[in-house]
Amino acid sequence: MPIDPRTTAFVFPGQGSQFVGMGKALAHADPQAADVFARADYVLGFSLTTLCWEGPAETLNDTINTQPALLVHSVAVLGAVQRRLPDFHPALVAGHSMGEFSALVAAGALGFEDALRLVLERGRAMQAAGRQQPGGMAAILGLEVEAVVAACAQATTEAGAVVQLANDNCPGQLVISGDSAALDRALELLTAAGAKKAMRLAVSIGAHSPLMQPAQERLNRALAAAGLADPRVPIVGNVGAGRLETADAIRRDLEAQLTSRVRWTESIQAMRAAGVTTFAELGAGNVLCGLIRRIDRTAVTLAVDSPESLAPLTD
Repeated sequence: MPIDPRTTAFVFPGQGSQFVGMGKALAHADPQAADVFARADYVLGFSLTTLCWEGPAETLNDTINTQPALLVHSVAVLGAVQRRLPDFHPALVAGHSMGEFSALVAAGALGFEDALRLVLERGRAMQAAGRQQPGGMAAILGLEVEAVVAACAQATTEAGAVVQLANDNCPGQLVISGDSAALDRALELLTAAGAKKAMRLAVSIGAHSPLMQPAQERLNRALAAAGLADPRVPIVGNVGAGRLETADAIRRDLEAQLTSRVRWTESIQAMRAAGVTTFAELGAGNVLCGLIRRIDRTAVTLAVDSPESLAPLTD
């Protein structure tokens, strides 16, 4: 059954969803998707297409490449969807962290080329901030938000350095971020509190923590020059998990995004409360589909990233 725009949201993945080969089959099958990759190569001045399709993986996984790659793939999928459903406008859009920029393109609030330049700058700024103020991140499984927030507050006080909840991905799956010493103390406290798993991730930056303040300031300068417009479709923002319906509201959300928690659980709950029953994940993989099903088992999820996966949208 074709999807209903009144009850459908488009959601867009962030870092961690990338893989070598992303978008290749879709671009070979769909001219709209192929054009997105070609435009990206022209804007960036190098073949992001080759990197996405052929790798190597370690280069694709470098944050300054990962962020543009994910945006390009998501917009390519969006283009393929729009070619098949030219009059379809979802009820809401949202993106996880970097994916919020893909959502802005889908909502008509930001042009593709401006978004591409912004995520390239975002990746560079985050990488530079990580060198300036190294940190880390850790996955916490099996605890509620309140317990994790309390442990982070205690660890911050005891270590004299910051650690905070960075990603509320779904019930029982959280990520904390911050200074290495504070992170270690938080892991001790969370293990003692009964976490099923409390383990460091293989990253050396404290994303979505105050350690990203230099990156946030650099991104904000780029945002000030970007051509943000009022969206045609409301966006549910990461920082407040609320609807963003003006360019000013979008700008305020993005100006705090790198140092604030990604409120993904609350974002999905807000969209469900607004009447959304179907979530189409446009872009690499199906990570968000899995998170959404853990947030609300009654939600319908569709992972759209290949020619075959486009069929359920219209059949």
